[in-house]
Amino acid sequence: MKTIAVIGASGLTASECVYQALQNGDNVVGLTRNPSNLKIPKGSGGDDADKPLESPNLTMIGGSVTNAADVAKVFSALDDPVDGVIVALGGKTADVGETMLTDGTQVVIDAMKDAGVKRLAVVTSIGAGDSKDQAPFFFKILMMTAMKKIFNDKNNQEKVVAESGLEYCIVRPGGLTVEPPTGIVNVIDGEAGSITRADVAQFCLDAVSMDDFPYIGKAPCISSVGGTGWVKDRSKAARGEE
Repeated sequence: MKTIAVIGASGLTASECVYQALQNGDNVVGLTRNPSNLKIPKGSGGDDADKPLESPNLTMIGGSVTNAADVAKVFSALDDPVDGVIVALGGKTADVGETMLTDGTQVVIDAMKDAGVKRLAVVTSIGAGDSKDQAPFFFKILMMTAMKKIFNDKNNQEKVVAESGLEYCIVRPGGLTVEPPTGIVNVIDGEAGSITRADVAQFCLDAVSMDDFPYIGKAPCISSVGGTGWVKDRSKAARGEE
């Protein structure tokens, strides 16, 4: 059993991280502005999707990622130390500000260092950093127009992660869906396609849980088509259910 911290816990991808970690038997500490917004995710939740997500192994903290005191609570909430942190922040720039991703991630990094936590996974996007050419053409247009401010923030967010000195993985997913998990994640060198949020979550959980995770210190672009397969067998047979 590990203790995983999820920052932005009620978001669509972050809630997948919370739910799957609990299903794996881990303890989870989540930070979000409104803990009551945390629901069982559509992708992995099946018939229980959209019900309140509750568990004895889940501790939720209401607060802001840009508030150092709120973030510090994540690392003191349980007797057991946090083993790894997943940052999966979202929100419209008009609502959260033009530098929330960068500022909030820096606060998390500082808190991790204070607590002696080393493993970090941060979800950004295809097109961020040096992956601009891997984004589909129509998405590049959005990056230069309607999404310009958010991508400036994502690029700066990636920079503070890369300079953190932590054992980080910057996760750059392609087009996100809320379909059930496929168990297949491909690391892409060329143009990326779509991927379920559930599969992104599994990749993030592996990044903060596996001692020998192969993408530490890297920023892989992931999707469900092409590339080098990072495959998890999530079949019923593998889970001993048939």
